[in-house]
Amino acid sequence: MSESGAQVATPAGATPSAGTLLRAARQAQGLHIAALAASIKVSQRKLELLEADRLSELPDATFARALAQTICRSLKIDPTPVLAALPAAPGYRLDAVDGGIKAPFRDRPGQHEPARFSALTSPAVWVTSLIAAAAMLVVLMPTEWAASIQAAISGPPPAPPVASTPAVAAIEPALVASPVEVAVTQTDPASAAISAASNAVVVELAASAASGVQTVADAIPAAATGPLQLKASAQTWVEVVDGQSKVLLSRLLLSGETVVLDGSAPFRLKIGNAAGTEVAFRGQVIDLASSTRDNVARLELK
Repeated sequence: MSESGAQVATPAGATPSAGTLLRAARQAQGLHIAALAASIKVSQRKLELLEADRLSELPDATFARALAQTICRSLKIDPTPVLAALPAAPGYRLDAVDGGIKAPFRDRPGQHEPARFSALTSPAVWVTSLIAAAAMLVVLMPTEWAASIQAAISGPPPAPPVASTPAVAAIEPALVASPVEVAVTQTDPASAAISAASNAVVVELAASAASGVQTVADAIPAAATGPLQLKASAQTWVEVVDGQSKVLLSRLLLSGETVVLDGSAPFRLKIGNAAGTEVAFRGQVIDLASSTRDNVARLELK
């Protein structure tokens, strides 16, 4: 509704409505409805609904009465006739008491008298009761029960530490026996040679177990065949790769150690100590001088 809208005339002798009273007071002061809405900080739409008496479109009767009273205060007019023309706001009232002054008083709805035993259902009460009961149970518990519960909580005692085993495994007594214990009963030369070889192997195994440097597998060299033979007269590091890119050897050779390798030619060799290494290929000793630089030999054998 705008300020220029048509106004409904009030019949003669009829009581003017609240909206009519407010609109007349505002127009008498020459105040635009938008200016009034801005001064009381209310939307212009709500003022138009109130002046048009369309109270059903406002939130409720309480809001309508409060808005009308605010407008009257802003226009400095008496709010009594305006509020009298508005519907009363709903509220509570005391019920009539017919039983005299000694009749029980009934409070307004929403009040709730606590039950007699409501304090017993409070969490603070029953939690405290549970704690007290648990403490009493612990105090009165037999000693045997307490000991068994503590043992169950702590668990079995820890196992004693196991002594660490030595790095080098012990050799069976039969393997480290003295050469004297190996009886030689044969009289023919072949049997005597076999017995002497066995004694030498046993002596070598015993020395390896005592020093902890070599293992039983290293003490008994396996028979090997192949076109490539490496012999170290001093410690040297050797790497050998065959034609299929398979690494045949990559480790440190000790002084006096001989290695025979078999694989697919060509063989690619890298020798860290060329002066202390002898290489034989297919029965022929290879001269490493032409392939050596700073005592490191790199060569390929086909």
